[in-house]
Amino acid sequence: MLRTTIYNWKESGLVENKRISLNLFVAYDLNYNKTKMTDYTNIHPELVEQIDSSKFIGSVAIKEEIDYLIRENVVDMSEARMIFGRGYAAKRNAVLYNAIKNNMDYLIFLDDDEYPMAVTNTRRTAIWGGQHVLFDHLEYISQADITHGHHCGYISPIPYLEFNGTMTEADFRSFIEAISNDIVNWDTLKTVMKNGGVTYADTKILTSDEAIEVQETNHAKFISGANLCINLKDSRRIFPFYNPPGARGEDTFLSTCLSERKVLRVPCYTFHDGFSTYNYLLEGVLPIRLKFIKADTEKITTRFYKACIGWIRYKPLLLYITQPDHYEEKIKEMREQLNETLPKICAFFGQPDFMNVSNELEKYHKNVKKHYREFLETQHIWAKIMEHFALKYNSK
Repeated sequence: MLRTTIYNWKESGLVENKRISLNLFVAYDLNYNKTKMTDYTNIHPELVEQIDSSKFIGSVAIKEEIDYLIRENVVDMSEARMIFGRGYAAKRNAVLYNAIKNNMDYLIFLDDDEYPMAVTNTRRTAIWGGQHVLFDHLEYISQADITHGHHCGYISPIPYLEFNGTMTEADFRSFIEAISNDIVNWDTLKTVMKNGGVTYADTKILTSDEAIEVQETNHAKFISGANLCINLKDSRRIFPFYNPPGARGEDTFLSTCLSERKVLRVPCYTFHDGFSTYNYLLEGVLPIRLKFIKADTEKITTRFYKACIGWIRYKPLLLYITQPDHYEEKIKEMREQLNETLPKICAFFGQPDFMNVSNELEKYHKNVKKHYREFLETQHIWAKIMEHFALKYNSK
């Protein structure tokens, strides 16, 4: 993945550009997939030559930064844990923090399962094209606080389904609307499902040279967590990531902080390999047809189940932030939809665990005020850290 990305930068002309310093920040977790440190840090010397620096952020590196912030009287241990604790938001905050501390101008987030290419189905076979992701972000980020691009490939965890008497399309639609956020539109999802779980790139966007300003909808300027670039030039304009414990949605919660920030959507795609099906794309093998992802294996069903749990865990807080006046009625509506559809979902997938979705809703609804306080407190603590760096750099 790193090799592909660095060669992509080289081909874009960024490596040879003396005005641009390319620096790599990798946040890793050894507990995930039971990896070891050298799986991340052993970079081929030829790749190291192409970039200016690299920093690998594991638990030891994070502890060193926490010790530094405590020593400098910026935060205490409990505050540091709120920023750098567990979960996806903590990993993103660690990368964001290290980029700011190392005086970077811009930071682009790329996931380890997305590739700098786009796929369309304008003909009877898949058509592939390379994407200069970082180059495109650099073209626009100086005019914005955040830029984010588009995604194609296997973005949605929802597999291809053939509805029947056990679960109709209307049942499934009701279930998805209950657990998902505003940006998951049923009509779009239905098209993706019909395509076998694949989202294809829009040729109009691929041939466009324009970035579109993201407008606010329901107190949020929606962004994606990767193919995402953040302008770091004024650290006091930057917000941290947050997710409720055990939930996802860190990009969605950041999007609710951006009312007074300029967000642009840039015309570049990444291919998201959400099911780890197409690693060989990185070897240059381009399939002419993309596989249907069907709910016919335990692995696919489990991935969908985990996504449902992740979605339901952050939905109460998202509603509490974006629709506070309608929060209780929205929760009541979700309960009714889940009571009606969950038995059918369990029967259809042959998986009684889906009933846990209802329990998780109640648990996170019960704790929504606590999570909201944490969300605000995280921003307050982060602002102290940013002020520290602003003063530090201004005094030099």
